[in-house]
Amino acid sequence: MEMADYQKDFKLIFGDERLITAGGVALVGTLLRKTDLRSRLREIGDKKRYAHPNYECVAAYLACLAQGKTDYEDIREMDFDPSYYCRALKINSVPSPETVRQRLDALAPDLMIDELLMEENVNLLTRNNIKPSPAVTGHVALDVDVSVHDNSKTKKEGVRRTYMGIDGYAPRYAYLGREGYLINAELREGDNHSQNEAVEFLSDTLRLARQVTDKKLLVRLDSGNDAISNIMLFQNEENADAADYIIKRNLRNEKTESWLETAKDRGVESEPRAGETIYTGDVYRDRGLERPLRIVFKVTVRTALANGQLLIEPDIDVQTWWTSLDDDPDAVIALYREHAICEQFHSEMKSDIGLERFPSGYFATNATILKIAALAFNILRIIGHAAINSGLKLTRRSVMRLRAKTVINRFIFIAAHITEHARQTFMSLGRSNIWRKVFHALYLEFE
Repeated sequence: MEMADYQKDFKLIFGDERLITAGGVALVGTLLRKTDLRSRLREIGDKKRYAHPNYECVAAYLACLAQGKTDYEDIREMDFDPSYYCRALKINSVPSPETVRQRLDALAPDLMIDELLMEENVNLLTRNNIKPSPAVTGHVALDVDVSVHDNSKTKKEGVRRTYMGIDGYAPRYAYLGREGYLINAELREGDNHSQNEAVEFLSDTLRLARQVTDKKLLVRLDSGNDAISNIMLFQNEENADAADYIIKRNLRNEKTESWLETAKDRGVESEPRAGETIYTGDVYRDRGLERPLRIVFKVTVRTALANGQLLIEPDIDVQTWWTSLDDDPDAVIALYREHAICEQFHSEMKSDIGLERFPSGYFATNATILKIAALAFNILRIIGHAAINSGLKLTRRSVMRLRAKTVINRFIFIAAHITEHARQTFMSLGRSNIWRKVFHALYLEFE
């Protein structure tokens, strides 16, 4: 048998086959059908009979976000095979980038649009039977955090100097469960303090989260939200806002030396290495509420570095947390440590979906785009979660979630050959694609 000559170059030709590089948009459209976006978007706006209804504009832009594309001009890529995208998204025609931009600018000032999108975001989760995984205590974690989006060297509305020293926005996010479903999001001007309007956001977030899970919620906040008003909200047992919490304390004017004395008196001492001593424990403080509040503390005293170098003066590091939990202090600290996963979720929104720099010059439009991006974020989460639960091996080791970029690369950018025969449209996935069986299983599940 003659051996093939693999040293020869390819001969490039232009064929007439319908080859789609974003076959996974079909999954996006199938999941969108489980929401009421189409009917509800008819009820807002100026009620004019446009050539492209509101839903077509929102769905087309959401499909771009699900591919990690944020520019309005990216919609123009759909013009190379509009019939595929119309069938995938269940729309009559693909709107132009100019139409989408103008429509989002027109819808953004409507007070109903943001609430509508967040409610349909919850519908997307509940109608796909999403059950967020609980923490070891049985609670479902609700992580709320502010993240800075760099929009420097622009003249966009709301771009201000942030606490990180760059010009941009400071949106607030709320993630539910260990998988990190985005349950609520709010665009904020860059110079807004984390606690500004936090109680209203937290109350709204708790309401949305309880539609997704009936388990006890554990709200985790960093020191920017160390405020008695938040604790009062979580302890309000007379209404549905009650929840357990762990809030990193802002030490403000509290002296580290006094905490060291308290730690030595009330804490449990451990020495993980030579030159480092750790005290963990809890105390109670009266803040004028019905009962004293529990504070969990961790005080670390270092007299030498890990490499053995001695310090001239001891380094004292104090960390404290408000909490309603009765668990062991070390367990509470370990639970709060998981709050750091928010940074990965922020990265997925900013890098994977590509929303570091917002596309519009109008603050209200960017606020609406953030809500649409929340839908795209959760669609990618749902696809990744379903792929993991499909029973087919995806990774070398067991994982709880797939990063948004991984879902985009494996399932959204899946090459497909589109053919039509006997009034039916067929999507063929090539034999070289190792993810085609998983994609097929997902499509059947979402239908």
